[in-house]
Amino acid sequence: MPALPSSLISSLSCAPALTVPETADGLASALADLPDPRARRGVRHRLPVVVIAAVCAVIAGSRSYTAIAEWVADVPATTARALGIAPDRRPSEAMIRRLLQALDAELLTTAIAVWLAGKTATVDRRAIAVDGKTLRGSRTGDQAARHVLAACDQTAGTVLASTDVDGKTNEITRFAPLLDQIGDLRDAVITADAMHCQRDHVDYLAERGAHWILTVKGNQPHLHKQLSRLPWRQVPQATREDDRGHGRREIRTLKILTVAAGIDFPHAAQTLQIRRRRRRLDQPRRFTTETVYAITDLLVHQARPAQLAAWIRGHWAIENKIHWVRDVTYDEDRSQIRTGTGPHVMAALRDAAIAALRAAGTTNIAAANRHHARDSTRPLALLGLI
Repeated sequence: MPALPSSLISSLSCAPALTVPETADGLASALADLPDPRARRGVRHRLPVVVIAAVCAVIAGSRSYTAIAEWVADVPATTARALGIAPDRRPSEAMIRRLLQALDAELLTTAIAVWLAGKTATVDRRAIAVDGKTLRGSRTGDQAARHVLAACDQTAGTVLASTDVDGKTNEITRFAPLLDQIGDLRDAVITADAMHCQRDHVDYLAERGAHWILTVKGNQPHLHKQLSRLPWRQVPQATREDDRGHGRREIRTLKILTVAAGIDFPHAAQTLQIRRRRRRLDQPRRFTTETVYAITDLLVHQARPAQLAAWIRGHWAIENKIHWVRDVTYDEDRSQIRTGTGPHVMAALRDAAIAALRAAGTTNIAAANRHHARDSTRPLALLGLI
């Protein structure tokens, strides 16, 4: 693919290039090695400057290339200079669009994750949820919607790595390439849904020194039958949680059995039964019950029942922490961005904005978007630019 021109007029500017302030060194440094797809001739705005400006715009609620360009065009001159942009030569919508839809989305996600790692608290053992999401708005008449598989830090709610799942393959084949983007997995706990309950996956994780908790469903019929026939009625509850919220009550119980000979899955050490009973608060007698089975290589002394329950629930929480916010707050499923790597790159920018806001203690992302939209200096302050 030939390099892209940096603007509609491919000419060199005689004006000296502005630089991102030293206070933004963390994000700018993380983006410094990101390959620039543009031709070197005519570059007016350095790649880190444009990406940082795009992240600021998304923090302020921008959902499209046009909205990002309008935010950049409207900020005061002092804000533009703080971003590293000359007030009289701001990047156009066409330039922003062509650059973002040509970026390497996987490298961008990794660079942002490196930056976020310095903003989040460390934990004794990291739990990483592997989960996929379809970008429904990227569907065209002759092309299926794009699908992205991501690895998310359960505690911080941040995306550590992501990869495209094209129409010629599925999530299973992208599992190892996804986690290859994360340098050190030793002693981390990987959680994944039933699709990734694969022997090759657990062999890979064993080689990387990682532990795992995998849901078991009908795609592994023999294993699922084995787990469902275990003597669960004789097993006491290891944990019980009773929560009320969002107009419903949910009771979650966890039972654990040490794996005996005969369970047909490599490295499995314990089997888990998770039972969830839910009812709407205005319908006190109408409970629905769901029973799910899982397996893990963690031994009894390596994780307490409460910790196992937290990791299992943490995996499901990624849907609320990231995917739901992207769909509802940023209206991702109706985004018309479809060209090149644009859908994946915009997802990475949304993830970066959400993570930066959560690192600052935000719980309501929509309210935070409105807050940062009212003052153009607020996104810069959040990122440490001013």
